[in-house]
Amino acid sequence: MKLVRLILLTIVLATFGELNHVSAQKILDKPWIKENTPTRRVVPYTHVREADVMWHRRIWREIDLREKINHPLYFPTIPINDRKSLFDVIKYAVVEEKTLTAYDPVDDEFTVPLTVAEAIGKMGDSLTIMIEDEWGDPTIPQITYNEVTSDMIVKYRLKEDWFFDNERSIMDVRIIGICPYMIATDENGNYKGIKPIYWIYFPEARYVFANYDVFNRQNDAERRTFEDIFWKRLFNSYILKRSNVYDRYSVDYLTGIDLLLEADQIKEEIFNMEHDLWHF
Repeated sequence: MKLVRLILLTIVLATFGELNHVSAQKILDKPWIKENTPTRRVVPYTHVREADVMWHRRIWREIDLREKINHPLYFPTIPINDRKSLFDVIKYAVVEEKTLTAYDPVDDEFTVPLTVAEAIGKMGDSLTIMIEDEWGDPTIPQITYNEVTSDMIVKYRLKEDWFFDNERSIMDVRIIGICPYMIATDENGNYKGIKPIYWIYFPEARYVFANYDVFNRQNDAERRTFEDIFWKRLFNSYILKRSNVYDRYSVDYLTGIDLLLEADQIKEEIFNMEHDLWHF
């Protein structure tokens, strides 16, 4: 008798579990199961020997997320079912998955790695606000933590190397690091400027970026990934600095229109370097 009851109970539980599985399978946001992006692999970089590098220049540039072409990196500011902003992807990989290491923005040479707690501390502002005492007067200071959200990220800074590979006879570029910049405010919510959060080593981040979709304005079926955006250079940016003997940014010695002219001159230098090598 006990054996019969046990068999009946097993059949009931199996049937209940199967019904739950079927009901869960019915909730599908697309007519197909998405398999391409979650299983994407990173295209490995071509090996480069130091002896084959006949020309090299290090460049620092900024991506302004207010430009329309850069909006796929900024939106959606609130994660949805199949898309996240670039900052939400980085934040999740640093804090939750722990697949990325954040580095202190004190320099861009990745010399000071941050713990998860320190990285969380960088993703926000410590504000001192005055709260009311027992008589209703705002005299008691209280420190609060204002966590940064995706809509507060306004720029990304890239550190990259341009070089001519003599073995392949091409001008190539490799992004070395990426750093998000956030809006900084005071205790009254007034704008104070922008500040860096932390640096991410880009070759490590490629394995994360390759598995997240980016919106494609022409075709929803051909979604690119963040890795594709950077690999194919589908963004607009302007140059802030090139390697120089003083290790200074262009803004340290130029202002106004001269900054733009200097950035264009650096771009022209890179273009002419490759073009002159093939000029007969």
